[in-house]
Amino acid sequence: MKSITKILHSIRQGDQDAGVELIHLVYEELRMLARQKMLGEPRNHTLQATALVHEAWLRMNSSQEQSWDSRAHFFSAAAEAMRRILIESARKKLSLKRGGDVKLESLDDSEIPEMENTEEMFAVHEALDNLALEDKTAADLVKLRYFVGMNMAEAAASLGLKKRSTEALWTYAKAWLHREISRKMN
Repeated sequence: MKSITKILHSIRQGDQDAGVELIHLVYEELRMLARQKMLGEPRNHTLQATALVHEAWLRMNSSQEQSWDSRAHFFSAAAEAMRRILIESARKKLSLKRGGDVKLESLDDSEIPEMENTEEMFAVHEALDNLALEDKTAADLVKLRYFVGMNMAEAAASLGLKKRSTEALWTYAKAWLHREISRKMN
């Protein structure tokens, strides 16, 4: 079996079958990561892990920027795609809750979305773009940990970093984001 990096090289060379080979190689790993992330979502979240992976794959395939040069770059792109999908889903739910849908219905308490998670996701999303301007690797780490649900070892492997370096980068990124989000909230 070819490595992900070799398959990515084949895709850049124009091999039509390499994309199929890539999805077969990474599909279960992406699904597992999406499932982990979905466990942290509110219980009334309608997006399923499989749908999240499929939508991310479609976006990544239709993107003009398909020149992933390594496993880390590919999983970073997948994390970014999943992040955007989750943000769009949260925005849609929020707009519907605030009257974006013309049909009025009564809701019981169990159907009201958990706003803290949605607001936190938006705050992290906005601050993350600013972090990426300052330190792209730190931003990629946050995407992998927060939006995809990777543990530290998985994120370190995806980024091609040592676990200890990744832990230090995670500490820095969390502090940076906390400062940025706190500054905006005040």
